[in-house]
Amino acid sequence: MKAMIYRRYGAPDVVELADMPKPVPRDNEVLIRIRATTVTTGDWRARSLKMPQGFGILGRLVFGLFGPRKPILGTELAGVVETVGSAVTRFKPGDEVFAFPGGNFGAHAEYRTMPEDGLVALKPANLSFEEAAALSFGGTTVLGPLRDKIRIKPGDKVLVVGASGAVGSAAVQIAKHLGAEVTGVCSTANLSLVRSIGAERVIDYTKEDFATSGETWDVIVDTTGTAPFSRSEVALKPGGRLLVILGTLAQAVGV
Repeated sequence: MKAMIYRRYGAPDVVELADMPKPVPRDNEVLIRIRATTVTTGDWRARSLKMPQGFGILGRLVFGLFGPRKPILGTELAGVVETVGSAVTRFKPGDEVFAFPGGNFGAHAEYRTMPEDGLVALKPANLSFEEAAALSFGGTTVLGPLRDKIRIKPGDKVLVVGASGAVGSAAVQIAKHLGAEVTGVCSTANLSLVRSIGAERVIDYTKEDFATSGETWDVIVDTTGTAPFSRSEVALKPGGRLLVILGTLAQAVGV
């Protein structure tokens, strides 16, 4: 099969098209012919080894000390089940699915196997392959923390920093679904996008700094690593909660 691979860390030009063995599903796995995939910040960090402060050597230990341990990147995909293992009961050939290999990567290829009980599900009929492929990374990153740790409730004022990215846009929509009043922080080019996904208010970070605006929020969600507690404290209401998705090692999650 064709796949985009990298054998060393670096700029985008370290990635090249290559022939790789087509995976064979185990008894409990499905083989998916990939129709759509994405490039996420997870792929970028694994390829470049540009880690948040505090993750340095940990990045090499995770992705490969002397070179990439997994040459095919890609954290999310959508496609069609081609074959299934002998023990698989939930899926059949021809099923349209979307899946999240996550840190196991492997979606930048023509085929990927997934365990039947893994993060793979039938694709909603009203979504395109491209739309379904783009759901997993952002949604799985923030759904649990917002719902179960931060525990957003109706009426909460929520600020999402980096509201136009995969994780940030998911955070805006999930917070809105949970009944929050959402403010998004993004660049000028993405103001309309962030409004369109549910933010009542949008802050253009090139023109305004939320930390010095005088406004306060019940919850601040930082998806960029640029608003740790030391900067966000003044913008939190008493008893407010902060979720830092890409902070320093000590502030990966702050509540």
